[in-house]
Amino acid sequence: MRRGTIPVMSAACGLMVGNVYLCQPLLDEMARSFGVPEHAAGLVAVASQVGFAAGILLIVPLADVAEPRRLVRVLMAATIIGLLAAAAAPGLPMLLAASALTSGATVVPQILLPLAPGLVPPERRGRVIGALQTGLVLGILLSRTVSGGVAAASGTWRGSYLVAAVFTAGLFLVLPGFMPPRVAEAGPRKSYPALLRSLPGLLVHRPLRLSMGLGICVYGAFSALWATLAFHLATPAFGLGPAATGLFGLWGAPGALLAPLGGRLSDRLGPSRVNLFALLSAAAGIVVAALLGGASLLALVVTVNLLDFGWQSGQVANQTRIFALGSFMRGRLNTVYMVAVFSGGALGSAAATAAWSEAGWSGVCTVCGTFVVLAGLLLAGSERAGARSG
Repeated sequence: MRRGTIPVMSAACGLMVGNVYLCQPLLDEMARSFGVPEHAAGLVAVASQVGFAAGILLIVPLADVAEPRRLVRVLMAATIIGLLAAAAAPGLPMLLAASALTSGATVVPQILLPLAPGLVPPERRGRVIGALQTGLVLGILLSRTVSGGVAAASGTWRGSYLVAAVFTAGLFLVLPGFMPPRVAEAGPRKSYPALLRSLPGLLVHRPLRLSMGLGICVYGAFSALWATLAFHLATPAFGLGPAATGLFGLWGAPGALLAPLGGRLSDRLGPSRVNLFALLSAAAGIVVAALLGGASLLALVVTVNLLDFGWQSGQVANQTRIFALGSFMRGRLNTVYMVAVFSGGALGSAAATAAWSEAGWSGVCTVCGTFVVLAGLLLAGSERAGARSG
């Protein structure tokens, strides 16, 4: 492994995932630019999420058979094209198409995450996954802030897309030089249709099912809180607008950035114990939200940090567990896992939105708590099953 490989891969994860979220602070400016309603401009964010999910499902499995440097080069080139097309979009339809293309191609982090564990001994896999997750978290947290700042400085939302294209082009020149030509052991050679058909068969692996279940539940709780936080902060108890809500992403940074420690603990103690710590952190955050978050801004900051730590450290543990199943199928394992996680996020967002309409903040906390309890039952059941089989 070339010196600096892991830091470069970590930075690449942050830069590439940021392309999915850079549109979010720009939606109001886009609506004015194109003369369309705000809800129509909001479709840009939807197109980005749909494109990213489609990329995970349709592109990431290729990581098991494709030459990684070539695959990453193609994806970054497509991302640059998509960003430039978005910057030059004359209307909303082209911007929607460009956003879907960009997000579909910017799944490079999900290519690097299965690749990186093969660069180090098994006892260091968790640490490496944690390092890449740090870059991923920073990209998600900072992309909105940087995008909004660039738009303000340049006087147009298009400037954010141009700057993102420049950064991605720089990554195109640097990243492949730090990647190995091939890391995974040779597995059965499969055609692309065969790769997709093989995805359901991976569910025979109990560690994958456990990680999927935990990911669905904890990300469901995480998404439930964030889907309704703006509504809660806009109530008379706080009277805060969207700018303050956006700052919660930065206020939650300490909890998220501590989460990669879960990688080191996974190496030492095993993923299941880290999952237990993650669930306890998430549960503590929800208790604080339920008891004090109705009127205390500080309590909400504490909640966000505890929930961020719980989600991110659990994510590291889950991926450490599944990547130990076999290097020649890590791309497909990550595909199945991430599709499940996104499904949990969608379910949590929908449930929390409905709960907010019916019961307000207490309803949201109930939804979050239900997800965490289900995760705890799932982890306990898995431990009992493992003890019986052992």
